[in-house]
Amino acid sequence: MPAPSLPPGRRTLLLAGLGSALAACSSGHPSTPSGPNSPNSPNSSTSTSTSTSTSTSSAFPAPAAWQPGPGELQPDVKLRAVQVVEAIGGWPPGGQGVAAARQRVAALGADPGLADQGGALLADAPQAALEVVYAQYGGLLTDAASVLVVCRQWLAGPDGAPVSTGSTVDVRLSSAAPRWEVTALHPADPGPAAAALSDPATRVLAQPRIALPPAAVADVRSGQVHDAALAAMLALAGTYAFEVSVVRSGHPLLVFGTDRPSDHPQGRAFDTWRIDGRAVVDPATPADLVDSFMRAAAAAGSYNVGGPRLLPGGATANQFFSDATHHDHVHAGFRG
Repeated sequence: MPAPSLPPGRRTLLLAGLGSALAACSSGHPSTPSGPNSPNSPNSSTSTSTSTSTSTSSAFPAPAAWQPGPGELQPDVKLRAVQVVEAIGGWPPGGQGVAAARQRVAALGADPGLADQGGALLADAPQAALEVVYAQYGGLLTDAASVLVVCRQWLAGPDGAPVSTGSTVDVRLSSAAPRWEVTALHPADPGPAAAALSDPATRVLAQPRIALPPAAVADVRSGQVHDAALAAMLALAGTYAFEVSVVRSGHPLLVFGTDRPSDHPQGRAFDTWRIDGRAVVDPATPADLVDSFMRAAAAAGSYNVGGPRLLPGGATANQFFSDATHHDHVHAGFRG
């Protein structure tokens, strides 16, 4: 379903006030134990792409295009999804607007009408840059896929200085020759910030060993993430420094390919794509690291832990699971 463009009033507020608010949201979350997860941190990108952005107002960020790393299943599917999001969410000076975005998407050989579904990525700014943090599967079947493109975006403010924001886009694709086709975009819609937050939410936002991308920060700030999931994050942070990809918004409403509601939109799940600086999908990441994280998530209260390998044991027969979709991340779900 196409996402509506921002109304003029909200666009103005976004450019005028978002810089300080989102900088505060991101300032406390390092992507690895050694560096801050600020919007301009090169440590926050994937191991296969580096950012050349700077933190000075005189230089506009110029992130490198995302590329799949080792171990990815069907990397061409992820790359196609990312290319469409990058085309919509980044533009040179004077390249704003849906019409220009349609031209950039058409240049990829994709349906230009996809640009109409860009939502907040098409804010009314004279220049924008977009960096993909990670592209994670939300579902992978033989003929259809969901790729969750987790991204940061910088918009040129009134003085030309970059203002930090970001989103997560659920990109739907279908198999086709010679390559898969993007069929729809569903940008995250975290909702407004809550007037007050629970203690676990406040602590998660302040915990330097939990790195949250922009949409996930907004999810926590909305007050719609269940305390059971937040408490588990805090418990895991006692042993691991980890990077979350998706919490509530930007995830399919249903478990992909089924009619079962997903725990994510209910605020009862979170996905982790990197642990102690090591990507879950990377074959060089020690299996023991990922497996121990999965078991720790179960011990922290998750009834449904998915990952790249099916682990034996568990409090219930089905506490652990594995499939192609979870080859690239660890899922932890919680009961309401």
